[in-house]
Amino acid sequence: MQHRLIAFACVMVMTTPSWAASQTVVLSVPTMDCPVCPLTVKKALTRVDGVSMAEVNFDKRQATVTFDDARTQVDALTKATTNAGYPSTLLKEPMHERWPGRVAVSKPSP
Repeated sequence: MQHRLIAFACVMVMTTPSWAASQTVVLSVPTMDCPVCPLTVKKALTRVDGVSMAEVNFDKRQATVTFDDARTQVDALTKATTNAGYPSTLLKEPMHERWPGRVAVSKPSP
């Protein structure tokens, strides 16, 4: 029985998608100019497939978004806020939830 359990656990580990990871980014949303704007931005972000959490801070004009990088990318997030009337840009690079404390490698901005 124990061998079957170990075999099952090994199969589950091998078949679980290992290339997908939750990432958290911070977006700058400078055009939010009223306390109701964050509701619209949050609604737009949470409608993006793969987004598991979105928190919007009106005072900082920022949105913190956690998403599955196998299902969406930062471009889809910024497009969603732009389509809602609030253009955004990436402020903080993605943090991989699988490897806390590690930041995704990206090209430096010009």
